[in-house]
Amino acid sequence: MNTTTINKTSIAAMLLAVAALATGCHKAENTNGMGPAQEAGKAVDDAGAKVSAEARQSAAEANAAADRAGAKIDAATDRAGAKIDAAGAEMRQESREAAANVKEGAKNATEATGRGIERAGEKIQDAAK
Repeated sequence: MNTTTINKTSIAAMLLAVAALATGCHKAENTNGMGPAQEAGKAVDDAGAKVSAEARQSAAEANAAADRAGAKIDAATDRAGAKIDAAGAEMRQESREAAANVKEGAKNATEATGRGIERAGEKIQDAAK
């Protein structure tokens, strides 16, 4: 055999092998017309879409939870503000009452001191006679 005959035989054998592979390895159940690489790419795309949807759902749930927490904080702040306002009003009222009591006490003390001085003055006058 010479090299030309070997090359022609080798080429013919390779073409026959390719034809056999092309027809014999084709799966009958694969009717979508996609090859293995295309199917793998689709699987990756589908997985990415699923992860993306789950991430969006998680983000939406986190935002809703944050909104609920914010509403609770606002309500608590409003209640605290109302209690502070009420406490401030009560303190102002008690301060007014305390000031009135101090004023009344000072007036009574002044009057009592005046009566004491008046009696002392009367005693001094009686002793001087």
